[in-house]
Formats: sequence, structure tokens, C-alpha cells
Amino acid sequence: MSKAHPRRRALLGGLAAAAALLAGGAAAQPAGQRCATPPAAAGGPSNAHTRLVETQLRPPVIQHGGRPYTLAERMRSYDVPGVGVAVIHRGKLDWARGWGLRDAATCAPVTPDTAFQAASISKVATAMVALRLVEQGKLALDRDINAFLRSWQLPRDAKLAPDGVTLRQLLSHTAGLGVHGFAGYRPDAPLPTPAQILDGTPPANSAAVRSTGAAGAQWVYSGGGYVLVQLALSDVSGLPFAALAERELLRPLGMTRSGYAQPPSPALGADIAFAHAQGAPIPGNYHVYPELGPAGLWTSAADLARLLIDVQGAVAGRPGHRLSPAMARAMLAPVKGNWGLGPAVYPDGARRFGHDGLNEGFQSYMMAYADRGEGIVVLVNGGQGRRLIDEIVRAVATDYGWTDIAAPAVEEQLLSPAQRARAAGAFEADGLAVTLEARPDGLFAETGDPRPERLLALSATRFASEARGIVVQFAPDFASFDIVEGGPPLHFVRAKPPGPARP
Repeated sequence: MSKAHPRRRALLGGLAAAAALLAGGAAAQPAGQRCATPPAAAGGPSNAHTRLVETQLRPPVIQHGGRPYTLAERMRSYDVPGVGVAVIHRGKLDWARGWGLRDAATCAPVTPDTAFQAASISKVATAMVALRLVEQGKLALDRDINAFLRSWQLPRDAKLAPDGVTLRQLLSHTAGLGVHGFAGYRPDAPLPTPAQILDGTPPANSAAVRSTGAAGAQWVYSGGGYVLVQLALSDVSGLPFAALAERELLRPLGMTRSGYAQPPSPALGADIAFAHAQGAPIPGNYHVYPELGPAGLWTSAADLARLLIDVQGAVAGRPGHRLSPAMARAMLAPVKGNWGLGPAVYPDGARRFGHDGLNEGFQSYMMAYADRGEGIVVLVNGGQGRRLIDEIVRAVATDYGWTDIAAPAVEEQLLSPAQRARAAGAFEADGLAVTLEARPDGLFAETGDPRPERLLALSATRFASEARGIVVQFAPDFASFDIVEGGPPLHFVRAKPPGPARP
């Protein structure tokens, strides 16, 4: 690997969601092969919308005359044991339903109340708790976070963060801190304290959280920064983080199938999804994440929909929500690129906000409109879950007319060599890189894998990766492109050609 170039990866680069998209191959025994299909009633009420999800799944690009897939077919194809979905319509929970198995060992079905690990979606709930404490005067968005820490201090970096790092920077991933994400722990393993996680000392299995870039200068995703938020919230409130989140957010919103306790409480654990790999629960059934703020929330799809509805109500100016209208709008205002104070934000066109996530054996996704009461949550417990999530989101978005959330499936467009050539070149985003090559048979992404991935043209400026379902949209001048479906909202810019070699 050359020091002159960033790592060459798939379009999602080193972000956590890439691991799920890259985890291909057939399982030794597909999830649920030993189990009978659960009774339809186990998943909850059915209606015309749920039946459409069960029968009308499509990838972004369809072959001429191709038929839609059923949900059962796609769950088998992608080796996904179970899925929970909730849909928001006209400001209310329109429906919530489960399909498949929460546990392929005992054949227990997913119900509307089944809790999954939310993974990085936990950050949005954590951000809401933090912003509530800002409104209560216990925290400040723009002061050094060390001013609020009692039990631990972030070592000051005189060069990268001479004034410290702020809560605003931590929530928006602009604090310049390292540690992208966390691997979790077996349920019977010793668990580190937040201070041990932040210092990277045993039994923590992650590196120390320290400044790796200039504070406030750029967006670099940092789960480590959210552990720092977790600790600050506990310090200023005097409560364990899980209890604080229960008091400030979960209980008031009626999120009865949610909790930050790791492992989950007995009441929650009576109906939880297990993490799966190759068709069976992983050893220990799931990993435990003491990194509660960035990754520790257990929740159902319906409960996450309640959280989104509450934010939408606050943004609309209605009182009685967890955040004031002004704070909710600040939460959804871009700080840098496509990131607000917790969620990813999409300010172009109809404003949207959301997040996705990946823990061991779990994948999650939520997206909602900021200015109208529409949105969706999808949670899965294994396999190539992100590919299934994207097809479910596309079916629901097509059903409800949410073209900003996911465009309807289209047939591949035939582009001229000149049109393909405009998209060719090297592109970079936050230390990640991809090279697009125009060939006679199409546009291909060179990512360092043995086989380049073909990009299917949806239009002259919009392409979908053939294998992974990532959809990218180019700027009109082809100087940049954005991931708009299938992954986090990364913005890739055309790389500058290398300068002349020094003598």
C-alpha cells in the first residue's frame, strides 16, 4: 500500500456498514433452514402495505422484464433470519411488523415488540439526551467537554485541540478524535469501564480515544467521541448512563421495548433478537457493548419510530416534545457535510434525517422527513442485512411516494463511451479512495479487490453498484459524488493529480 494514497476500499470504505455489505458468500446452513416458517400472525397485523413488502422487493436496477422478489426469497438469498419494520405516516406510527426468526436455534419468531441492537443508531438517542441536558443548563454545546467531566479528563493536545473539544464537535463527529467503532464483548467476558475504554486499557479491546486530527476542521466518524459524551452525561447528572437515558428519553416517549442496559434487562430479554452468522446465533447469542452511548441501545422498530416522530413534532414547532423546537432544528442543521448533532442530515430537496448501524450480527437503518410526518425503521439480525434493508426501504418508499428516501427501481440505462468517461477518475472521501474506470462494457469501481465492481447506470449521473446496491449521485460537473442509498452519506471529491516528482 503506497503512503501517497489513501486506502482503497469499497465505496463505503472503512466505515462499519462496509463490513456487512462485504460479507458475502452462502452460509453453510441458511438461517431458519431447521425451522418452519413462523405463523403469519406472529409478526403482527397484516395490511396492504405489509403485503406489498412481502411480494414487491427489487434492487435499484432491474433487468428488462424482471419480476419482483418476495421477502421470503430475499431473506433466504441474503441469509437474514429476522427483520423488524416500522413505518411513520401522517405523523403517526402507521404499522409495525416482524418477519422471520429472532432466534434460529429455538425457532422463536420476530414479533412487533422484538428488540434488536440498534448499533450506531444509539448515537441519535444519546445525542437527544445530551441536548436535553444542554437545555437544562447542565452542559454547553461550545465549551471544552473537560469542564463537565468529573471522573476522567481527555488529555489536551496542544497542537490538534489547544482549546479542547466541544459537545457540538463530539455529536457531529468533528472533534478530531479517533476510534471509529467497537467490536463488543462476549456476555461472559469482563467489561471495561468508560475510563478504561477511553484510555484503551484492559479489559478494553479498542484503542485509546485521543485527538488524531484538528478539532473542528473536518468530519471524521468517531464512536470514541460518543463514549466521551456518555461519560460526561453520567458525570453531570450523577446517574448511570442507562438510568439517565431511561429518565430523559425512553420512558417519556413510551419506548417500553428499549434500554441501554448491557446485557439487556430480563423484561426486555424476554423478546430479543439474537445476532446470527451463517444461519445460527453467534457464540453467547450477542455481543455486549459497554460503549453504551455509541452502540449500546436495544430497541424495537416501533420504539425508534416513536423517537423519530418526537423529533418531527419538535421541528414542526409543537410543544411537549423531548427537545424544544429551536434545539430540534439545531440538531438537524448540518455542522459539516451531511452531519448534524447526532443524525446524518440531508438538507437538499425535502429535508431528511436518519442513521444506520452495524453491531456484530445486527444491522439497522432509520430515515425520516424533517418537515412532514413520514419515515421508516428497519432492523435485522444477521446475514447481508443491509442489502435486504435497502430493498425493503425501496418497496416502502415506492408505496408511500417517498422518492427522496429511495428512488423506485429502474432499468439500467445505456450510456455512450463519452458519458461513462465523464465519471471516470480517482475520488477521495475522508481518507478513503476509489478509482472509477470507463471500459467498453461499462463503468467499474477499482477498490483493491481482485474483481472490480460494475456500476449500473440509473441515469447519466446516478449509478448503482452491481453487487452491493450502493447508489451514488454525481454532481453535474462530475467533480464529486455522494452516496445517496445503501450507506452513510459520504461525499467523494475528485482527487487532485499528483504534483511533479521532487528531484
